[in-house]
Amino acid sequence: MGMPKAELIVRGKPILQFLLERSNWPGPTLLITAPARQQPRGYELFSKVVADVVSGQGPLRGIATTLEASTDAELVIVTTCDMPMVTREMIEHLAAALACDDATMGLMCRNADGTEPFPLAIKPAALPAIEKRLTDGLRSLQSLATLSQFRVIDAPAHWPPAVWTNLNSPDDYRQFLAGQRD
Repeated sequence: MGMPKAELIVRGKPILQFLLERSNWPGPTLLITAPARQQPRGYELFSKVVADVVSGQGPLRGIATTLEASTDAELVIVTTCDMPMVTREMIEHLAAALACDDATMGLMCRNADGTEPFPLAIKPAALPAIEKRLTDGLRSLQSLATLSQFRVIDAPAHWPPAVWTNLNSPDDYRQFLAGQRD
């Protein structure tokens, strides 16, 4: 991207603020930051901010940090700052699907393009499985779906393709901004 994704601006706002306003989530929110980037613009809007203490292990390490900071939660929904079109409906759908499944530790969605690791619904009890994968050097998020405690569910057909927008490059960001209306 050429810059930390948490520093992106959407509609004149820090992307973290944009995401929180878009989801309009009524419950607690937790921001996991990368080491040495503890205060990206918009961080103060979250209920709690935790810096990941381990660098270089990617998103799976961030999920482990999230679960370590969420031991009192029944389940957690993990979203990323580079997927700005995730909706509250998506979050609620995943939360409801995981809440009614005692045997499952985590849920991902499948869309027409394949399995999407985010947003991810996950229970804090999945932490040992995540830590084992990190210890074994297995950091692929999509490979979590191969674990017996994880499931992939079909995304509802009415979710528009735009909800899967992922800002991985400056071109992705420019195209996304060009499609935004005030």
